[in-house]
Amino acid sequence: MPLATQLREGRLTLGEAFSFISGLYFRGKLTYALRFGPGNSAVPDHTLIITPTRGLQRPEVVVTADMLREFATVDIASEDERYWAPLARDLATLIETLPEAARVVLLGSIATGKYVDQLAGVFGARLVYPPSFIGRGDMSRGGLLLRSAREGVELEYAVLDPSEKRRGPRPPKLSRLNRAQRS
Repeated sequence: MPLATQLREGRLTLGEAFSFISGLYFRGKLTYALRFGPGNSAVPDHTLIITPTRGLQRPEVVVTADMLREFATVDIASEDERYWAPLARDLATLIETLPEAARVVLLGSIATGKYVDQLAGVFGARLVYPPSFIGRGDMSRGGLLLRSAREGVELEYAVLDPSEKRRGPRPPKLSRLNRAQRS
């Protein structure tokens, strides 16, 4: 398997590993972030991945089998210090270096506090999310992000206020793309 070979040879990136593990949803998040992030280039300077034990990491960071096993030991939905402490450390550094007018776009789960609570506590009104995520499952959000990136149409954002309800009815399914539209 090509990914296993890359891992064994020390060439597998975090973005590639998470795209394989999480499938469509993560691939959608990464593709969208690289398409619409500042600079809009293949160099993901402004794209950061929340990891289970290593805080914020860039997608091009090379991973090891030991690192992936380490990630698998932590439930990020819990109060595990191995998740929260590195994330808090990196968020504190990021807020100090972020331009004052910059906003932070969360493409992760918005329905629970596993990301929202800590991020909103640091970024306040600068933390935004796509309201079109409300009511969608992971696969639907991934499809929406991939489609938006492919079409070059950035989603609208709203301030992520932790006190507001971020759950709602399921929106209509995305229309199926034919083979020509997928490439």
